[in-house]
Amino acid sequence: MPKSIVIIPTYNEKENIRQIITEVLSLDPNIDVLVVDDGSPDGTADIVRSLQAEQTRIHLITRQGKLGLGTAYITGFKWGLQRDYEYLIEMDADFSHPPFKVLELIEACEKNADLATSLSPGLSNLSMCPGSAKNRRNNSYRVRRRSGQKR
Repeated sequence: MPKSIVIIPTYNEKENIRQIITEVLSLDPNIDVLVVDDGSPDGTADIVRSLQAEQTRIHLITRQGKLGLGTAYITGFKWGLQRDYEYLIEMDADFSHPPFKVLELIEACEKNADLATSLSPGLSNLSMCPGSAKNRRNNSYRVRRRSGQKR
């Protein structure tokens, strides 16, 4: 399996962060986790740091203040692209995205999809696939191209 990163933005997720990271890492040894924490006052980043001492596949970016979900994903995507991860996967820390779906997303990418989504009840995960990461293209281009629109 190619090197993959699951990006998990957090704000006050101390109740979930240890379990979500553990479940994601248990899926495959080629899957890493990047937590992008927006200065959680509940100590979420401290829990991630304690897990980092035990596991090198956990990465943490801490930001000052609540800067928002969208910018957290952008920060995570840039970080993953700079480190040549093949697949970039976004996931919420609250288990609204089941961790086992990560493997389905990676499988879709390995079948040459440009973009893969996995629907949960009312929610979805998103994975940028190989062409996206290697060519540094943005998601919206890939979605338009796959839907037949030209850009």
